Amino acid sequence: MNVLAAPAKPAGGPGAAEKAGGKTLQRRRGRTGYLLILPGFIFMLLFFVLPVFSLLATSLYTKPPGADIGQFAPALEFGNYAVVLGSYWPELLRSFAFALVATAAALLIGYPMAYLVAVRLRGRKLLQGILLVLIIAPFFTSFILRTQAWKQILADEGPVVPVLRALSLLPADGRLTATAFAVVCGLTYNFLPFMTLPIYANLERLDTRLIEAGSDLYASGFTTFRTVTLPLSMPGVIAGTLLTFIPASGDYVNAALLGNNRDTTMIGQVIDSRFFRVVDYPGAAALSFILMLAILVLVTAYVRRFGTKELI
Repeated sequence: MNVLAAPAKPAGGPGAAEKAGGKTLQRRRGRTGYLLILPGFIFMLLFFVLPVFSLLATSLYTKPPGADIGQFAPALEFGNYAVVLGSYWPELLRSFAFALVATAAALLIGYPMAYLVAVRLRGRKLLQGILLVLIIAPFFTSFILRTQAWKQILADEGPVVPVLRALSLLPADGRLTATAFAVVCGLTYNFLPFMTLPIYANLERLDTRLIEAGSDLYASGFTTFRTVTLPLSMPGVIAGTLLTFIPASGDYVNAALLGNNRDTTMIGQVIDSRFFRVVDYPGAAALSFILMLAILVLVTAYVRRFGTKELI
């Protein structure tokens, strides 16, 4: 009796070919992913990583004896950091204080604006669009022009000072320009969209049924906001505070136009003076590096303390 031989099975079982094909596809996808991120990686390397190392190297330069103005030699002069930090720590602390107050003010102003547009006016697209345009409108004009406008508003002959004097809220010889109040007002106004837009984007995705559920459970409006809306919007709050605090800490324009005196000098003005006027490149680079490290430490501590995982 003839017995038909069964066809030989491929080595490794019936699923070996499919597994091999899947691994090949995964490798191709992996290579494609690396190729897609390569331009961004090169960009960050050329315009962020290398400038940071260049800044660090410049901050360690030293001035040889008898060298002309602006002539420095490569060295490892870590004393530059001690010198500039000992001389300009008040300006550094003042910069962080102004930025912190401006961030808090922007949060107090920006959160209600974002809540109104994203939650209260949900479904009314036309009105939402108009208000969003009004929020973004400051970006359509120059940063310097906006700050100069605040200088005119807060000037002695402007509309604010006479009213405050008439209400006895400001002495007869008092003024608002060239004060910390004017600098903080400028910082708050100029960076307000950076606070409002992230909060709006977060609240716009909020499920309003959760707010309605709070009302159905007889919670007051404040309780619902405190226990439901605010925790769910914390990612936007954190993003907004970072986007406001970081650029405000190193701001130069507001302090120069609205302050421009010893009591309102911020670290950005000091860096400008050390680089362009005194021609102290190592000192300016050291101050810039100190500012960057200080912001990095503060931001890391803030995110670790108020991260969204602990709040939601």
